[in-house]
Amino acid sequence: MTEYINIYKEELLTNVLPFWIKNSKDEVNGGYFTCLDREGKVFDTDKFIWLQNRQVWTFANFYSKIERNHDWLEMAVHGADFLEKYGRAPDGNWYFALSKEGKPLVKPYNIFSDCFAAMAFAALYRATDEKKYAGISKTTFFNILDRQHNPKGEYSKLIAENRQLKNFALPMILSNLSLELENILDPSLVNELTKGIVEDILGGFYSTEFGVILENVNSDGSFSDTFDGRLFNPGHNLEAIWFMLDIAERNDDQVLIQNLVSIALSVIKKGWDEQYQGIYYFLDLKGAPPQQLEWDQKLWWVHLEAMVCMIKAYRLTGNAACKEWFLRLHQYSWQHFRDPEFGEWFGYLNRRGEVLLNLKGGKWKGCFHVPRALYQIYNTLESIRREESLTL
Repeated sequence: MTEYINIYKEELLTNVLPFWIKNSKDEVNGGYFTCLDREGKVFDTDKFIWLQNRQVWTFANFYSKIERNHDWLEMAVHGADFLEKYGRAPDGNWYFALSKEGKPLVKPYNIFSDCFAAMAFAALYRATDEKKYAGISKTTFFNILDRQHNPKGEYSKLIAENRQLKNFALPMILSNLSLELENILDPSLVNELTKGIVEDILGGFYSTEFGVILENVNSDGSFSDTFDGRLFNPGHNLEAIWFMLDIAERNDDQVLIQNLVSIALSVIKKGWDEQYQGIYYFLDLKGAPPQQLEWDQKLWWVHLEAMVCMIKAYRLTGNAACKEWFLRLHQYSWQHFRDPEFGEWFGYLNRRGEVLLNLKGGKWKGCFHVPRALYQIYNTLESIRREESLTL
C-alpha cells in the first residue's frame, strides 16, 4: 500500500494546488474565483462564502501541516482579508454569496457558510498565531451552536408543525468541526461535543434496519417513510464515518472504531453501482424512484471521501475488505475523475463514468475535497508505513 504515498502527494503538490494558485486568485477585488472551466478560465465571478472559506482553510491548513510555504500562507490571508471585510451580515451570520466586489447577493440562510468560516479562521490562527482569527472562529462557532436546532431560522421553507424532520448534515459537519477547532476551544468542551455528536449520529440517525445513516428522521428519531426520510446519500455516510473514526482514534475507543467500520462496509456495498462501477449520488432506501433527478451521477467528492474512509478504516483495523475497497475506488477515481492534461479533477460524471460537466469549479465545487482527500490519503499511508516499520 505504501507505494501509493508518492502518487497522492505528487498529485496534490504538482497537479491540484498549482491549478488553484494559478487560476483562482482575484488580484483586483480580493478573494477567489471558483467558477473555473477545464483549463482554469473564469466563467462566472460570483463568490460563494462556503467555497471562499474552504479555500482559506485548505491553504492555511497545509501551511501548518505540510510545509511553511509562504505562497500558501499568502493565498490563505488573501482570501481571509476579503471575507473579514465583506463576508458577514450585520447580525454576524455569514452570507451565502457575494458579487466579485463583495456586495451581498444571497442572504445568510445556509449555516454551512458559518461552519467553514469557523474552520478557515481556526486554521489561519494555527498558521499565524494572530488572535483576531481565533476570535472570528470562536464567535462564529458559538453562533453555530446557538442556531443548530433551527439552522435556517427565518429562511426555512418548511411548515414544521405538519412534518418536523431532523437533518443529519449539521451533526456530520460538527463532528469534524469540533476537532478542527481543538486549538482554540476548551478541551472539556471538545470532549463533550465529540461524545454528544457521535451519540446523536449513531443513536439518532443510524438505522439498524437499513444498515446506513439516514439523512432525515422524524423529530423523535423514528423513520419517516417519505422522500426525505428514505433518502440515502452514500457520500455523506462515508465522509461522516471518517470524521467519527478520527474522534474514536482520539479517544482510543476501539469498540466505536469496529462499529464504524462495519457501517462503512455496509454503506459502500449498498451504494456501489455493480453495473457501471462507482458510487451512486443518491438512492431511495426502499427502492422507489429517488426525488433527486441526478441520483445516478458519479461525483468527485463522494469517491474521494470514500477513499479517505476506507484507508483510515484499514489503518485502524487491518480489515482486508477496507483495503480492497480502497484499491477499487482508487482505480475508478483516477481513471475517471483525474484530468492529467489541465490539472485538478473533474467533478461530475454520468452513470457510465463519462464526464458530464468538464468544469473544475463552480457554485458547489471548489478548492477543498480534492486537496483535502489527497492529503488525508497520503498522510494515512505514511502512518501505515511508520507503524509497519515499528513492528518489524
